[in-house]
Amino acid sequence: MMTPIHADGFEQVALCRDEETGLRSVVVVHDTTLGPALGGVRMHAYPDEDAAVVDGLRLAEAMTLKAAAAGLRLGGGWSIMIGDPARHKNEGLLRAHGRALAAFEGRFIPVNDIGTTQADIRVIGRETSPVCAAGDPSPLTALGVLEGIRACLRASGGDGGLAGVRVCVQGVGNVGSALADLLAAEAAELIVADTDPRRAYAVAARHGARVVAPEVAPTVACDVLAPCGLGSVVTDETLPRLDCRIIAGGANNVLATPAHAAMLQARGILYAPDFCVNAGGLIFLEEQLLGHDSAHAEARVRQVGVRVAEVIDRSRRTGVPTADAATELARARLRP
Repeated sequence: MMTPIHADGFEQVALCRDEETGLRSVVVVHDTTLGPALGGVRMHAYPDEDAAVVDGLRLAEAMTLKAAAAGLRLGGGWSIMIGDPARHKNEGLLRAHGRALAAFEGRFIPVNDIGTTQADIRVIGRETSPVCAAGDPSPLTALGVLEGIRACLRASGGDGGLAGVRVCVQGVGNVGSALADLLAAEAAELIVADTDPRRAYAVAARHGARVVAPEVAPTVACDVLAPCGLGSVVTDETLPRLDCRIIAGGANNVLATPAHAAMLQARGILYAPDFCVNAGGLIFLEEQLLGHDSAHAEARVRQVGVRVAEVIDRSRRTGVPTADAATELARARLRP
């Protein structure tokens, strides 16, 4: 059963239920002005359906802005399966979600996100088409974040080199782990944190990184805070205690509210807007859909740093926070 939900500014939002499998999911199509909506399939144990809808709306709009800011011919969407992936995920549930996506008739192209894998997307693909399930976008998301960090360092008076730069990677799943590998290869000083201590210590063992508790990571003393897990890292509680110069990471919705962008600016903390700096994976996925090779994809992803630099320059020229500058640039592409 699919129940429409009205949300101003969104093309289509639906709450989906399947009694046979127990599926409860949310599908959001925000904007398809530039092309079909590419969106993650997230599986997470939200406290209720309302919380899942709110997160889906935010993530879908961020995807639209990310695609527009990166110059892609894709729109933005998101879908959420409500439940604990470790306990509730199975083939029947995934296929039921695939049938829900099929009702959008190709306007929503799913890709794996937190709580799902490429194998899961292939199962979903038995019920809907197209899907993005060939090749892991995480390494190129991490590469884009690296280039974004480099742009921030240059904007802060450095030469873009990472040797000796202290970076705290918060969340070392697929993207965070790949980012840690890239940073270590350039002799950055690493601090890592993850809700799964095994992942944190595995990365630390590879690179001699220091491990901190995930709740400590947002306020640890560092040059760069790189959030690469769940969002809402900058909150009313954490913002006064931040001890970094730059925030640039692979997570979506790093700021708990838009107002936090101006608060970071007032504190002199340079924020690389998440939907700009973490666009590498999305670029990779469009390259897949276009049939281009990995070398072409990597060259495009390295331009993430150029776009972040443009956003910082616009912010400084106009006096608006970087998040607002990035949003203005993205929305300009969405206007007819």
